[in-house]
This record gives sequence, structure tokens and C-alpha cells, in this order.
Amino acid sequence: MADFEAMATTARRIRYDLVRLSHQTRAAHLGSALSAVEIVVAAYWHALRLDPQAPDDPGRDRFLLSKGHAATVLYAALAHRGFCPLAALETYAVDGGGLPEHPSRGCLPGVEIASGSLGHGLGLGAGMALAGRIQGRDYHTFVCLSDGECNEGSTWEAALFAAAQRLDRLVAIIDYNKWQATGRSDEVLALAPLAAKWAAFGWHAVEVDGHDLAALCAALDAVPHASGAPTAIVAHTVKGQGVSFMADDNNWHYRIPTADEVEAARRELGLA
Repeated sequence: MADFEAMATTARRIRYDLVRLSHQTRAAHLGSALSAVEIVVAAYWHALRLDPQAPDDPGRDRFLLSKGHAATVLYAALAHRGFCPLAALETYAVDGGGLPEHPSRGCLPGVEIASGSLGHGLGLGAGMALAGRIQGRDYHTFVCLSDGECNEGSTWEAALFAAAQRLDRLVAIIDYNKWQATGRSDEVLALAPLAAKWAAFGWHAVEVDGHDLAALCAALDAVPHASGAPTAIVAHTVKGQGVSFMADDNNWHYRIPTADEVEAARRELGLA
């Protein structure tokens, strides 16, 4: 049984880490990381079958952060989940540190792929899902994409391949925060209706509130939603979610919080 109260507390702690690290290292993409917090918490604290002490177990579920510009949300989740000491976060985006602004495979235990050049994660995930079938393993592969990645032809090529191969242990979770670097997602390209597009490509598509942990966990628990079909979970999110003065403000794609803003976020998140 999921402990949603504990998961919500973890989400608040992760959010504070994201704000603090952005200020500390002057690294961008804070809003994009904040929108994905509940997606990552639902995955690591509920859905994924894995052991932090055995991060390379061949039978583990895989989680791929395709939207690599939001690397801090993955790093913080892995640290809070016990894959590494929390102190490892202090090496993020510093000279000689181990954690780059975009993740590279193995920079932390549990980081499965290098990402950040958008549009590659789903193809890698489809390959992992197919490999699992060939090897007779029953793991699931979860890929967290940005809505901006749904502009990429490589994403849709991978979607067609996954449907053709009936990879029903593959799950795409789209962080649909409605913003891209230069404008609203649906104005940059005509993404809406996004779930219908995934369905047209042969996926079982569901839509959820991407900040509702119970709804996310229920959608993840139901995989495979349809035998022989991969699942697309279109998670409606808010860029900058969790900090009122950042929410739905695309300036936080690049803006760095001040020390006073970090303190204001800490108080708003209810952390000592």
C-alpha cells in the first residue's frame, strides 16, 4: 500500500534540493525539474522493482530520464532513495565534480543513460524493452520525456517501432508542462491532443494529473493497460510546480534563484 503522505514529504524535500542546487551552482532548467518531481517519486518510491544496493541487477526495472536537462530531479531522487549518499548532490555542476548538468551513464549508481540531446530516450527504452523480451526477463522500462521531445521525429519513430514490436512492458511518461524554451508547447508545434496522437501510433494512452501521486501510482500499477501495446501516460504538469512564484512562469527555464528566493521556497515547502 502506497504511503502517499511520506511520498509527498519526499517530494517537498527533493524540490528544495532542486532550488538550492540551482542557486548554488548557477545551473538552469529549474522549472523543468520541478514539474517532474511527482513523476519521479511515484516511480522510485512505488512502481520500480529495484534495489539501491544492486543498481545493475539484470532483472531490475529501468527508469530513463530522457529530458536530461532536468538531471537534478533524477540525482536527488537517487540520493534520497539510497543509491548514493546525499552529500553526492554537492558535486553537481562544479569543477571536478561527479554530476554533470546533463546526466551521463554511471555518474551515479542508477543513472541508466546519457541524455539531454532531446529525442533519444524512447528509442533507447524500446531497445531495452526488446532486449528484455529476447533474454526472457520480465522487467519494465519507464521513459520520462518532455513534451518538447514530442517535437522530435526520433521520438515518433521509436513509438512506431515499440507498437510494431508489441512492447507492452515499455512505458512512456510525458511531462506535459505546456512550456518549451521559447514558448507554449502547443504554439511551438501543434501537440494537442497529445494523448490521441500516442493512441494513433498504437499505444494505450492515458491522461493523469502529473502532480497527483495517487493517480500516477494507479496508472503505473495498471501497466500493461492493454496486452501487446506499450503505454503512454500523458502527465499534465505545471512548470515550476511547488513554489508559487515559479509556477507556470517560463522565465524559470533559465533563471537562477537568489538566496532570498531559496529561503522563500524553503519556507513555502514547510521544511525546517
